[in-house]
Amino acid sequence: MNKLASLIKSSGYADRVLTDQQLGRILGGSDDRRYGQVKRALQSGALLRVKRGHYVLADEFRKNPVHPYALAQVLVVGSYVSMETALAFHGWIPEAVFTTVSVTPGRKSKEIDHLDFGRFAFIPLALHRSGFLAGVRRHIVSDQAMLVASPLRALMDLVAYRKQKWEGIAWVQNNMRIDQTHLVQIQAKDFSALRGVYMHKSANGFLYGLENAVRELKASQRALRNEASS
Repeated sequence: MNKLASLIKSSGYADRVLTDQQLGRILGGSDDRRYGQVKRALQSGALLRVKRGHYVLADEFRKNPVHPYALAQVLVVGSYVSMETALAFHGWIPEAVFTTVSVTPGRKSKEIDHLDFGRFAFIPLALHRSGFLAGVRRHIVSDQAMLVASPLRALMDLVAYRKQKWEGIAWVQNNMRIDQTHLVQIQAKDFSALRGVYMHKSANGFLYGLENAVRELKASQRALRNEASS
């Protein structure tokens, strides 16, 4: 095993994203000594660079593989996973998603094609600052923490990004291929949490239209159940 990898594992940091400062504490010694060990570990593939000053051990030295959602928040601090990526995470859309899409608190879009970890996209939205993390939850996957939008928040972020106007529930079911069984899981409190989050009228109009449509779906289901039981 690579000496640096062995030291990181014995220190209990094998599954963490490591900074230069943390590596310095683990390795000790001079900056030149640390730089040499890090360089050799990178060349051997035992250590992988996430971005400048941030590293992870290769999967063979970890308990769990590196999760791209956790890395997304390292690549752009303050971001959270959303849109199609979060919808797929929650099982709301059938398609596989090959780009980790996040909403960024910054003002500029950013795309990263990482040689080791795949493709990442970071997208700014017109949001009120106070509601930036409304409907966003912290998840632990394979012992790694990540911020992921709830299904409704992910859908609404996508709507806001596309500037999609409300065209009825058929757009959600046919264009997004979101099943009715998922839509009726949305609670009134989920809609309430997102009111006032988006700056654009079209997004707020979509949220209002979707809430009414979901309410009608639930009423229809209740009526069918009552009819079947009578």
